[in-house]
Amino acid sequence: MDKIFAKYKSPIAVILLLILVSGAYTYKNLSTSLFPNITFPKIKIIAENGEQPVDKMMITVTKPLENAIKQVENLNMIRSTTSMGSCEISAFMNWGSDIYVDKQQIESRITQIKNDLPAGVQITVEKMNPSILPVMGYSLQSTVKNQVELKMIGEYIVKPYLSRIEGVAAVEVIGGKTKEYQIILDQNKVRLLKLNPQEVVDAIQLSGFIESNGLLVDYKRLYLTLTDASIKNKQSLENLVIRNDAKRKITLKDIAIIKIGERAEFIKIKADGKDVPLIAVLKQPNSNLVQVADQVSQKVIELNKILPKGVQLKLYYDQSAFVGDSIKSIIDVLWIGLALAIIVVMIFLRSFKASGVLLVTIPITLGLTFVIMKVLGYDLNIMTIGAIAAAIGLIIDDAVIVVEQIHRTHEENPKKKPKDLVGNAIRFLFPAMVSSSLSTIVIFLPFVLMTGVAGAYFKVLTETMIITLVVSFFVTWMGLPVIYLLFSKNNTKPNKTHKVHELKWINYLIEKPIYSFIFITFTLLSILLILPRLQSGFLPEMDEGSIVLDYNSPPGTSLEETDRMLNEVDKILDKIPEVKTYSRRTGTQMGFLLPNQTGRLSDRIA
Repeated sequence: MDKIFAKYKSPIAVILLLILVSGAYTYKNLSTSLFPNITFPKIKIIAENGEQPVDKMMITVTKPLENAIKQVENLNMIRSTTSMGSCEISAFMNWGSDIYVDKQQIESRITQIKNDLPAGVQITVEKMNPSILPVMGYSLQSTVKNQVELKMIGEYIVKPYLSRIEGVAAVEVIGGKTKEYQIILDQNKVRLLKLNPQEVVDAIQLSGFIESNGLLVDYKRLYLTLTDASIKNKQSLENLVIRNDAKRKITLKDIAIIKIGERAEFIKIKADGKDVPLIAVLKQPNSNLVQVADQVSQKVIELNKILPKGVQLKLYYDQSAFVGDSIKSIIDVLWIGLALAIIVVMIFLRSFKASGVLLVTIPITLGLTFVIMKVLGYDLNIMTIGAIAAAIGLIIDDAVIVVEQIHRTHEENPKKKPKDLVGNAIRFLFPAMVSSSLSTIVIFLPFVLMTGVAGAYFKVLTETMIITLVVSFFVTWMGLPVIYLLFSKNNTKPNKTHKVHELKWINYLIEKPIYSFIFITFTLLSILLILPRLQSGFLPEMDEGSIVLDYNSPPGTSLEETDRMLNEVDKILDKIPEVKTYSRRTGTQMGFLLPNQTGRLSDRIA
């Protein structure tokens, strides 16, 4: 080992340069997200069946679904909530099972009993992971368009325009109103013509379709023939034939008044106190959050220029801002740590060369860490960012110790060349380096054994921390000595010798250890008293610049009454100057219909 660094200086230097360049490139292309892309062993099944009463919904939908799901392997527990016309079932699987296989088995079991369920029931099966949550949210506001028009703009202009962005998984339009034709029968005319309402319903149900009648050849041309019975507008609905016999032809306008209205919905969506649709953007699991958000923001600027006059998209939630600030904090911590390390080295070692070695070594360590993270499929999130930020201090500590040892060896042997000293210094320090790194890594191993949600998150943090510490060990062991040689001149100019000064207070504590034991006892007692009083939590407090308020109204409260109460909250928010924008969703906790009104109010703070 004494000569290995001088002998292979050039190849190792090239490898270090490649690591530095590839690390910078990898850092620029690493995916970013708020939370690690962890798929929890939980599968949610939501079934909707119109306005069925709770007791009938429980018997005809919830119970059959639960019995079918219970036959799936690796099932740990089932929880269900049933409300009017809707049921939500959560299937908790065993940790370690393949969630994709579990989802397929559940879907297969549901398909087997589909014919036994009520006709028209809609069932959705989704696995739970952070990618199902929106990363950006906009409100579609206008002073000239009604809610029906705004929802159509959201569905047919905004949604397709944003869905084509690379990395966007889905764009959801929440709220707004759906246009419907309201048919008011004239009872006198219906009785006079000897009709009944069911005939009208049957005639309407037999319309609204386009079907192919086959192909037709005529004059060497091939034609596709269609039967178009779709209802395109109010006039076509008015002219719909209800009965056509030998006496007369009866159309819908002969027996009814047709109005265009809004479909009754039991949800209330508001933004900044106005009834408007919300646009939620979901990203793909492995896409870069910051890049997706930047592209969406750019497309929204373009959209606002082509949308109808008086219509605009207004941002109310942006998850990428918090992630971007977190990534920026890593850079800040790195530069501050480098600056402090260089200051310490300059004060105690009085060497510009040692400071330059640190300035190069630490970025190489981080670069190799980013490369390994990319290979393992990790992204930048609050867990990996926190692990790297916490490890930066240990990285600097490893580098400073090795630089100090090489510097000390050089001072003790001023007549020898640096290439003859580096190997001896590393050989002397190597056992301590190994034991120090292993003792630090061993501390994090129990976190790998944790189970549940906490274990899934802390496993990512622990593995990132271990990767960073292992990389730091190898870079300081093999790379730092070469960097030191590159910064050194190959001469034997003697360095100035420094007189060793004895510290009297250290000798005093060695001679009278009782004071040291008193200090240790005081420290242990402080830990026993303070530790139980420290606050604890699963995740650290995060300031995304927004406040989320969940609310519940008493059972049986109507949507209008709940909205009336929340209008008072809106008035309070309007008076707070720090509130930049806010949105409110009432009745969207589960399905569309709930016996008690629940919802969520989100505020974005300026």
